[in-house]
Amino acid sequence: MIASKPWLPRWVSTAASGCAAIGALAQGGSVRVLVVEDDALLRDTLKRDLERSGFAVDVAADGVDGEFLGASETYDAVVLDLGLPRLSGLEVLRRWRSAGHLMPVIVLTARDQWHERVAGLKAGADDYLGKPFHLEELLARLQALLRRGGAGHPPRLSREGVELDQEHQAAIVDGVRTEPLTALEFRLLRYLMVHSGQVVSKSTLGDHVYERDMDPDSNVIEVYINRLRRKIGKDLIRTRRGQGYVFDGTP
Repeated sequence: MIASKPWLPRWVSTAASGCAAIGALAQGGSVRVLVVEDDALLRDTLKRDLERSGFAVDVAADGVDGEFLGASETYDAVVLDLGLPRLSGLEVLRRWRSAGHLMPVIVLTARDQWHERVAGLKAGADDYLGKPFHLEELLARLQALLRRGGAGHPPRLSREGVELDQEHQAAIVDGVRTEPLTALEFRLLRYLMVHSGQVVSKSTLGDHVYERDMDPDSNVIEVYINRLRRKIGKDLIRTRRGQGYVFDGTP
């Protein structure tokens, strides 16, 4: 109940004022975020406000589900509460890092639990935020992590003669900058380049760009793949009929 959470009125009162900050972050390009938080009101508020900016947001209510999503899906950033049921946030983080999952993680802790913040940073967190917190501060910290590429996304990614400038969200092909990429085009291209040489299904691409419950019959992926081909060269992204797409540059 709200009354049992003394920090919630402060959060809710600042959520609306944070919309401008969310919009500013989204202008740099859509990102996929995982929110692992057991408090339903905070979890739903984060999901709603991040989605208002066009972010793809997945949520988990406990450590077991959160650990599974973080290990099996691809995220640009994670907001992870340390006080989770079933499996602590600290253990979730340790498992991710031990398995080589390097996405940027911001841990949430009680304001006066300094030892939790220290433990989280030692376990591999990129930043921390104490409760109660203002939405603008969370977004500023996310923006800082994404701007510098975070632990899991180096500023530049190169494959098959294509260089992806992740800070400016632009593609450079054989030394020449392409037409500007939209946020969705950038996300699709980055995912395909990270998985260069692997066949990626349409449903997997949909999961990365949108939420997991995206309509599997949607033709949005095909539309954006065709747009990417026009911008970077049609031979770099190939269709494997009945399987998906592969970025490899081979005939």
